[in-house]
Amino acid sequence: MIDGQAPVEVFDEIDSTILEARRRAERGEISPVWLIARRQTAGRGRRGRAWTSHDGNLMATLLFATRDPPQQIALLGFATGVALAETIDAVIGAGSAQLKWPNDVFINGAKISGIMLDSGALANSQTWVALAFGVNLADAPENIDQRTTCLRDILPPDAPAPEPLAFLAALRPKLEAWSARMLSEGFEPLRRAWMERAYGLGQEARVVQGEQTLEGRIAGLSPRGELELDTPTGRRLIAAGDVFLPRAA
Repeated sequence: MIDGQAPVEVFDEIDSTILEARRRAERGEISPVWLIARRQTAGRGRRGRAWTSHDGNLMATLLFATRDPPQQIALLGFATGVALAETIDAVIGAGSAQLKWPNDVFINGAKISGIMLDSGALANSQTWVALAFGVNLADAPENIDQRTTCLRDILPPDAPAPEPLAFLAALRPKLEAWSARMLSEGFEPLRRAWMERAYGLGQEARVVQGEQTLEGRIAGLSPRGELELDTPTGRRLIAAGDVFLPRAA
């Protein structure tokens, strides 16, 4: 699914790399390409939330086309999370990064990265996919709905934060390997790797789905990528929602 030969295009400033990917896809430009922004003026996250873009952070979108079914495409978010966690661990130490369902990377209880997928139908039974993520390398945005951190704040004072393109170069082979393994072995190996880093596992959580709120204890990740939540009325499988973990360590 992930093309290891995809070229990299860098923008000094752009509204949003994921918006640029959509524009290209809608024009029929679907050759695989990495779109990287040094600065974004209209970055966004899940559910249309604004994503603050700071200089020195990585803001990336991979645009590609595939014939894989939607459920397979959706699992790519988990592969990206594990690859990001592994890349971050290589900088600050093994076991540092955790994964918060469905698409965040955490360190010490604070968000350092977020992942988003966009897609649309193409001719010939293909789908265009924009796999986007931001990583706080040099600075942590404020005024969002959860605590944030960045690698610069975690590294020793005399150690420079990774450059965005260098971090991407370290990430790419990990993402390609997990994507290929998922296609050849199914989701289970990736699910186990994700579970080893699950943030809030066994903790009480609140899941917001539009007007509905569920409360329970996080039990795991289903074979389809759903959050397993044990509630007073039994186990629920959550396909979409925002998870809040007030007491997670």
